[in-house]
Amino acid sequence: MSANLTARTTTAAPSGGGKDRTRDSLPQLMLDGLRRNMRQYGMLIALGLIVVLFTVWTDGDLLLPRNVSNLVLQNSYILILAIGMMLVIIAGHIDLSVGSLTAFVGAAAAVLMVDHKMAWPLAVVLVLLLGAVAGAMQGYLIAYLGIPSFIVTLAGMLLFRGLTEIFLKGQTVGPFPDGLQTVANGFLPAVGPDTNYHNLTLLLGLVLIAFVVYQEVRDRRRQQEFTLDVLPAKLFALKLTALIAAVVTVTMLLASYNGAPVVLLILGVLVVGFGYVMRNAVIGRHVYAIGGNLPAAKLSGVKDKKVVFLVFLNMGMMAALAGLVFAARFNAASPKAGINFELEAIAASFIGGASMSGGVGTVLGAIIGGLVLGVLNNGMNLVGVGSDWQQVIKGLVLLAAVGFDVWNKRKVGS
Repeated sequence: MSANLTARTTTAAPSGGGKDRTRDSLPQLMLDGLRRNMRQYGMLIALGLIVVLFTVWTDGDLLLPRNVSNLVLQNSYILILAIGMMLVIIAGHIDLSVGSLTAFVGAAAAVLMVDHKMAWPLAVVLVLLLGAVAGAMQGYLIAYLGIPSFIVTLAGMLLFRGLTEIFLKGQTVGPFPDGLQTVANGFLPAVGPDTNYHNLTLLLGLVLIAFVVYQEVRDRRRQQEFTLDVLPAKLFALKLTALIAAVVTVTMLLASYNGAPVVLLILGVLVVGFGYVMRNAVIGRHVYAIGGNLPAAKLSGVKDKKVVFLVFLNMGMMAALAGLVFAARFNAASPKAGINFELEAIAASFIGGASMSGGVGTVLGAIIGGLVLGVLNNGMNLVGVGSDWQQVIKGLVLLAAVGFDVWNKRKVGS
């Protein structure tokens, strides 16, 4: 880590726009910037290329407003799981139980809301607490008893799957109340005059653009203050333009259909909240420290057991939220729900830039990784690729992402 920091610090002066850099052509600046920030931008570029590929391949069907809305709704629960899983992997652990826990929470919600007629807001609170308790139990065994997370969560996967069967008695239970269905399948209400677009979605898009510009400019100034390596001014402007164009495109597509889905707003709150915690809060820095170098973190006074416990407690709550969204989207709780969800969340995290050894990754990276898988699934379905070849392609994408991580580490080390 110290060697990497030294390398970044010594290269800061040239990248800030010194005399010897101002004469470089824009393609050369782009190439140099990409080389220094390959981990951060590699999958983002890959996502853009995949979108372009399937847009051409499907004659534009991929970016139809209705399909974009469906893309968000179909992948919402995986993206929620990927956020929690990214934190677990950054801390140097793994969680194999989240798919079964998702099904278990959906089953518990069905029993409370359908069988016992409990008001859905109260039931939501109770099942979120149930997910937190399940995550806390696993976190205690991992953090305080020292049992490997692979073993604990593998046992949890079997335990929660069995409890799901017991709760549902092998049957599908539904339907769920309309209010909960609105959270998973509904859209923001229409307000204001008739403009042929969804006005509230347009407003949220403007707010998001302002937030993105503010965040990027602030981060760049912070890096310059600490003499860290930053993108050249021309490349930074190009990056900002691309981000704004992406936000505008998605906003207009959603606003021309039914507007932004409610679950997209939930995802936005999670991304901003967890992104802030991991970048700025003490607990976030401790999670990175534990995954990056556990002995050094202990010597620095980090309470590693408490942090790991909280990471798994949070993963339990995220799995519960994903379980509620999934069950409400399909309007029923099923014993077969959540199968392979843990693999999708883990794959999204690694594709989004997480490292096998821990200590590396971002919340936004988890979202990008989840979107890569989601666009691949959606695009391949649109062009009629069979499920067998879909699994092969997704496996190769995951292998390429992890292989790139290993190659990038060796290059930096050399």
